[in-house]
Amino acid sequence: MKHRYLPMTEQDQREMLDLIGVDSVNDLFEDIPEQVRFKGDYNIKEAKSETELVKELTKMAAKNADLKSHTSFLGAGVYDHYMPIIVDHVLSRSEFYTAYTPYQPEISQGELQAIFEFQTMICELTGMDVANSSMYDGGTALAEAAMLSAGQTRRKKVLVSSTVHPESRDVLRSYAKGQYIEVVEIPHTDGVTDVEELKKLMSDEIAAVIVQYPNFFGRVEELKAIEEVAHGEKAMFVVSSNPLALGALTPPGKLGADIVIGDAQPFGIPSAFGGPHCGYFAVNKKLMRKVPGRLVGQTVDEDGIRGFVLTLQAREQHIRRDKATSNICSNQALNALAASVAMTALGKQGVKEMAIQNIQKAHYAKEALKAKGFLVAFEGPSFNEFVIKVNRPVKEINQKLLEKDMIGGYDLGLMDDSLTQHMLVAVTELRSKDEIDAFAAELGDCHE
Repeated sequence: MKHRYLPMTEQDQREMLDLIGVDSVNDLFEDIPEQVRFKGDYNIKEAKSETELVKELTKMAAKNADLKSHTSFLGAGVYDHYMPIIVDHVLSRSEFYTAYTPYQPEISQGELQAIFEFQTMICELTGMDVANSSMYDGGTALAEAAMLSAGQTRRKKVLVSSTVHPESRDVLRSYAKGQYIEVVEIPHTDGVTDVEELKKLMSDEIAAVIVQYPNFFGRVEELKAIEEVAHGEKAMFVVSSNPLALGALTPPGKLGADIVIGDAQPFGIPSAFGGPHCGYFAVNKKLMRKVPGRLVGQTVDEDGIRGFVLTLQAREQHIRRDKATSNICSNQALNALAASVAMTALGKQGVKEMAIQNIQKAHYAKEALKAKGFLVAFEGPSFNEFVIKVNRPVKEINQKLLEKDMIGGYDLGLMDDSLTQHMLVAVTELRSKDEIDAFAAELGDCHE
């Protein structure tokens, strides 16, 4: 019989007790005073047989709303995208899911090559020179980019657009507090960074200007205009970007970005209740020795055969604490592999087609909701998300949608009181015309 765990028989227990020289399990607790021992019955259900327990847990799990049973229009940083079936197949191979840090290249070539391919594809998508082997997620990648900028410029203030994901801004503030770096938010107008306000905030004290592309509201920022303002004061220009969107949008590297970061979740990584995901971190060549985490390089051995090794990793990250350029020395190798396999399966043309479908279907949904009388809050170029204004609490609307097997959009009132009764709607390539029409109809009923 095959077991996914190692069962313990009564004989196993008896042999272990005999080996350590005690008669029963209770003897293991004899050092605990009698008066403090619990003598009653625990307030929990009685144990069930394996068959009964599996039935009960299956019924409980069936109550969950997931992306298989429900149609999702929820995004806000985590998206329901097509995942090629080969992703799970590769990730299920034990040589990948049990792999540890590849310090010994002579026995880690497969893992190292997988990471190298991830780095290469991220560079191609972002238009940057160098990418690391991944970060924990998009939020930590953004914060690390800000810290790198402060160290590189020797300045102690960063400007971050209010259109950057609120959770990423929270992570940035947490990092900045420990490094005594001031974080100032740039206001937005019509859902995009206010360039005129940015100009007023700029000075020779600013280490970096950080924006998101597409931003949290789904709008596409004017990167070139922001880049000119940032570099006018010799600040670093940091862009957080959805990598799938770069299949259709101009890469930030071609628009002057110094650092491009983001989350690879759209490629082959399930929502999984918000994580774990996989951040990416790409820079221009002059910053390659300041990159946090680790990098894999390609080389040849003494026989001229191609091989892969860890390279350019600053050892100080492990031991110098507050003087380190970063305290992240690890990476999300398995999730990076998932992203690599997904990108490879899709290919360049597939990624582009997938990105274009997101744009087209989101536009169709936007027009369908307008026809139902909804106001689109921030009009203008967008990717796969947009904001609509509703006439009652978003929580109430989402509850009604849930009864129709639909997962509604994100309640923006949770992050900003001025956006109460505003919903951020995400429409990916997986949404069909029928699903979008049904969503618009249900929302329209709630709107009346």
